[in-house]
Amino acid sequence: MPSASTIRRRDLIGLAIATPAIGLLGARPAHAQGGAAGFPSKPIQLVVPFPAGGATDGAARLIADRLRQQLGQPVLVDNKPGASGILGTDFVAKAPADGHTLVFSLSTSLLINQFLYKKLPYQPQKDLALVSHVVNAPIALLVHPSLPAANAEELAKYIRANKGKLSYGSWGVGSAGHLSLAEMSKKFDADMTHVAYKGEAPMLQDLVGGQIQMAFASTLQAKTFAEAGKLRIVGVTGEKRSGALPASPTLAEQGWKDDIFRITGWAAMAAPAGTPKAVVDKLADEVRKACEQPEVRARMLALLGSEPTAYGPEQFAALYARELPVWQRVVKDTGATLD
Repeated sequence: MPSASTIRRRDLIGLAIATPAIGLLGARPAHAQGGAAGFPSKPIQLVVPFPAGGATDGAARLIADRLRQQLGQPVLVDNKPGASGILGTDFVAKAPADGHTLVFSLSTSLLINQFLYKKLPYQPQKDLALVSHVVNAPIALLVHPSLPAANAEELAKYIRANKGKLSYGSWGVGSAGHLSLAEMSKKFDADMTHVAYKGEAPMLQDLVGGQIQMAFASTLQAKTFAEAGKLRIVGVTGEKRSGALPASPTLAEQGWKDDIFRITGWAAMAAPAGTPKAVVDKLADEVRKACEQPEVRARMLALLGSEPTAYGPEQFAALYARELPVWQRVVKDTGATLD
């Protein structure tokens, strides 16, 4: 999968002939077209559909502070947690399409949830306009030190030899960690047992204790536990190594070429569909300027384990179009549902 920073002309042509749903992503009615002169004319509400204090909230506040300085208007972070990011995202999807109400969220609520819920109150591809892909959020595959597996090849061999005997954890049904390991279990015909936890912390506690044998975790948590010798990192997702774990090879590097291991979660900004293109472009440009600041890049690495990407609307839409069928297929294959 080519990186969004190297998208060629064929990618953008391909986007235009993608599925009808993709063609509607962030569709803007003719009456909503307009310029960005005078924008913003009032404070901007940046909704984070998760509780305050987490990494996503921290990243949003970092961007909000920069946008405030650059745009000359307050950018107020508003935490609206609930239902896996659905409540806050739905609030923005139904807000006035003038660029003054935005959402800063994760790939779960902006992409994956539409396949996990049959009755999602908003349709991401119809009700939201993509503004900026802000940062990738790769995850690391961790195993208990008792497993004789220091790399992906050794882990695959061990899994095949222990069919039906292994269990893996995740921080929730439908999470990237769950779907990735469910796909891995299918890949190796492993018949592994999934144990869902209410968060990453209790999952990692049980992994350290040996109640489960493996799990995907955020790169920063993985680094902490690996450096303490409590867990072992097998590899990370994505096309490139994580900035937080530069010595850990990707799973793709190690031969796991399946799409699910080549993509990552991400944090991004979106607006209500119908927001004028000029306003979306202005917001994306301002996010890009913010992300170019060395202190912002360093802080984003500390918060989410990656330096910011700041892909604009077109690059973001092309990336979204490539990743959507992967998540759709994996959710269907695993039978994961949250309804």
